[in-house]
Amino acid sequence: MTGPPAAGDGEGPGAAAARLTGRPVTGRKRRSGALTEVPPADGEVVMVKRGDGPGAVRAEAAGLRWLADTGTVRIPAVYGHDREWLVTGRVQAGRPNPRAAVRFGREPAALHAAGAPAFGAPPPGGPEEAYIGAAPMRNRPGAHWPGWYAEQRVLPYPRRAVDQGRLRGAEAAVVERLCERLPDLAGPAEPPARLHSDLWNGNVLWGADGHVWLIDPAAHGGHRENDLAVLHLFGCPHLDDVLAGYQERAPLADRWAERVGVHQLFPLLLHAVLFGRGYAEQALAGARAALGR
Repeated sequence: MTGPPAAGDGEGPGAAAARLTGRPVTGRKRRSGALTEVPPADGEVVMVKRGDGPGAVRAEAAGLRWLADTGTVRIPAVYGHDREWLVTGRVQAGRPNPRAAVRFGREPAALHAAGAPAFGAPPPGGPEEAYIGAAPMRNRPGAHWPGWYAEQRVLPYPRRAVDQGRLRGAEAAVVERLCERLPDLAGPAEPPARLHSDLWNGNVLWGADGHVWLIDPAAHGGHRENDLAVLHLFGCPHLDDVLAGYQERAPLADRWAERVGVHQLFPLLLHAVLFGRGYAEQALAGARAALGR
């Protein structure tokens, strides 16, 4: 079995796109530190992304394909990847609107219903040591969501935040106490859902075709309320319409809105480790609210 084409020393995004697609390119346009728009000479513009760490590109490519395989959500095509570079299709930007939002809400509902082998199960071909954004995220399967979520998603981060001085020991104990009570706070048991997992507004692209496209997943098996909690966390245009579409296709369990803070613990603590104390304070507020119920 042959692997992906080998990267050249000091290769840039244009050369990577040409090598991985087998098509000549005519230029490039930098979109961010890691993302470049590259127009081939004979076809559609592609996006070229440089990986953040070992295994990051492999994890993202596997996640994109795993989500796309369901036929439920719109995912840019993966044209090629190696250990350093990922080449995907480009989404032509459009404007958010209520009709697209309702339709979008139905799509993750169908994605979640496609399921996963276990909580924490990585996509086929994806590594156990994966990433969410630039941060490491372990995909180690577990049978029961409360214990798996506590051990694999929540508890690694307050310990790191304490070491960094962004969380006090007594505050970390609040998070640990919530994890102990998760079996009582998690709501009705549900089967593992197929998650995007990093479903914040920056990874939700409103296309010129009137549809919503998803990029940059941290895909794995998890609880479906997680994706909706992340949409709430950083805002999403027409969120009420998105939720209406979701509920129409796959109604959520009673009192799901009260559990949003529980599902936001992971992304908030992760952001505390990466970006600072303010996110730790948000996580603590959510944990205390959940414990106070």
